[in-house]
Amino acid sequence: MTRADDPESTEVQGSSAEHVLGTAGVSKRTADAAESRAANRLWWDADADDYQAEHGGFLGLSDFVWCPERLHEEQAGLLGDVRGKRVLEIGCGAASCSRWLADQGALPVGLDISAGMLRHAAEGGRRSGTAVPLVQASADCLPFGADSFDLACSAFGGVPFVADVGAVFREVARVVRPGGRWVFAVTHPMRWIFPDDPGPTGLTVTQSYFDRTPYVEIDATGRATYVEHHRTLGDYVRALSEAGLRLTDLVEPEWPAGHTEIWGQWSPLRGRLFPGTAIFVCTLDS
Repeated sequence: MTRADDPESTEVQGSSAEHVLGTAGVSKRTADAAESRAANRLWWDADADDYQAEHGGFLGLSDFVWCPERLHEEQAGLLGDVRGKRVLEIGCGAASCSRWLADQGALPVGLDISAGMLRHAAEGGRRSGTAVPLVQASADCLPFGADSFDLACSAFGGVPFVADVGAVFREVARVVRPGGRWVFAVTHPMRWIFPDDPGPTGLTVTQSYFDRTPYVEIDATGRATYVEHHRTLGDYVRALSEAGLRLTDLVEPEWPAGHTEIWGQWSPLRGRLFPGTAIFVCTLDS
């Protein structure tokens, strides 16, 4: 969970996207696949400019940063040798990761549900001189044929925003060739039990780890304006296995010494005590 200050609260802090969308509060209810897609398309279109203004410098113009803990693919090597590989980035945002991949000799495609984010991706291509193919689609409905890619990746991309994570993994297993790799980073599931506060308030448990009710913001009519889904570590492992994806590593980056920057709920205070990110490294069974 990355937006709730209090999981039981019916109010949300104001932002320009919330004002644009008329967000009025939080609803403790479910949200199906269609509602999740519609809400998050609206949200990321409305928030794209603010998000890039706030985080673009951290993410870089052409860099692959896995998480707020500043783990870079250049050092981590979670994708392996990408030279000449066809790579799908799911939830690419402004596509800084895809541009980095292209600079390493890969053949990436950046996919995102948000036209606003893809507008920033296209602008990043013009500014950097490294343009990559961009596709607007949802992570659970990939518009590609079977075995189209050698590997797929997502650094805090579309995975938490779809209602059925199994559908995402089945789609990845369909479009990635046998023996290929799927690596994705999400907020560590244990963070769900704490408020999204980088300070001392964020150290006190406020809800159950086993409560899978999504975080849903709504407008005055009850329409969802933002949806984020929670899964336990076990939920992720089982869904991967059912899709034919074998988990080979689970990386929980530690907060690095000297890193003082706060990103939303990520902070040195919390990072020293418990993980903020989970990165799943998987291969597709041959």
